[in-house]
Amino acid sequence: MASTYRELLAVPGARLFVAAGLVGRMSMAMEGIGIVLLVSAVTGSYGIAGAVSATLALAFAAGAPLTARLADRYGQHRVLVPVVLVNTTGYTLLIVCAQARLPVWTLFAAAAVAGLTQVSLGAWVRARWSYLLRDTPARIGAAYSFESVVDETIFITGPMLVTALSTGVHPAAGIAAAASFTLVGCLAMAWLRDTEPPPRPREPGAGGGSVLRNPGVLVMSPVFLMLGMVFGSIDVSGVAFAEEEGHKALAGVLIGCYALGSGAAALWYGARHWRSPLSRRFLIGLGLLVVGLVPPVLIGNLYLMMSVVFFSGLAISPTIIPGFGLVERLVPAAQLTEGLALVSTAVGIGVALGSSLSGRVVDAEGAHTAFLVPLACAVVAAVIGLAGARSLRKRELSSQSSAE
Repeated sequence: MASTYRELLAVPGARLFVAAGLVGRMSMAMEGIGIVLLVSAVTGSYGIAGAVSATLALAFAAGAPLTARLADRYGQHRVLVPVVLVNTTGYTLLIVCAQARLPVWTLFAAAAVAGLTQVSLGAWVRARWSYLLRDTPARIGAAYSFESVVDETIFITGPMLVTALSTGVHPAAGIAAAASFTLVGCLAMAWLRDTEPPPRPREPGAGGGSVLRNPGVLVMSPVFLMLGMVFGSIDVSGVAFAEEEGHKALAGVLIGCYALGSGAAALWYGARHWRSPLSRRFLIGLGLLVVGLVPPVLIGNLYLMMSVVFFSGLAISPTIIPGFGLVERLVPAAQLTEGLALVSTAVGIGVALGSSLSGRVVDAEGAHTAFLVPLACAVVAAVIGLAGARSLRKRELSSQSSAE
């Protein structure tokens, strides 16, 4: 297993852009919590804090695919530098407006600027892997597995770091650190031009428009949206369950067990040489995800729940990785970064929706009942996947034929 990842990191330039990507996307697990902690500290309102955080998330959903499209067309370095400078300005304005107790609307405006210019850096990193491994496509799955492990590591460490900074140093320290990570990582990525996919300018008379017109993306986007709702609702349900069991301090450990299961599965998945079609693996992953989310509905003990959610998490990476692989296979090379960014953004929107829905169920029925939310979302994701299975398989075969 280890040799597979050593070979990946031996690819010229890979270690540098992997490190830059890790630093640059640390903020994805920090910004939402950091904004809530900052704004609630200065306004005394969690309602305002949540609304400001939601504004950033919605702006990110609108802006990330657009910046990715520009990167496909003009090159990553030409887009990253101006975008990240504006992004840093947006976060700086947010901190200044909060600390100066300026009118509440200024917080929303600053959050919108920061969100619109927050790039989905994980998609940009995956696009680099696809470019570097274009002659050995079988290794792309291993690269995506590795990036899934990086993502899980970020989602384990990021919330703990931002909470420690915001509560132990200064209310603005967490969001300032998140913005700094984004700035440093994006500038480093822009500097690493040797591993950057070449720009693909739009040819005169060629069809442009959003990658959403791609039939494969039309199937994958709602599935990834529902997967995001699974992740968001699991987090809220887990925290509430730990609190109801009288061990709120162990909430992070409970959520960490879920992420640990996903990370372990990602390492295993990437080390294997798969022969089955991506679409089949994706559908199997969706089915396993549904099965894995049944036990948490039945468990009433916190320590037993930790073991259960670890096994539930084992189905995450074997679903997400072939999902990204399908997008890479189905989307034209000239729109690859945009396509990957779009499904990544769908996950982010789903996390926000799932968190909100699960929170409402917790308030109304309790944490144990709230575990039905991720199960229901997983079922919907599987149904959508099955409904589009024939289309996905057909287009996967077509893309393979055209590549040969």
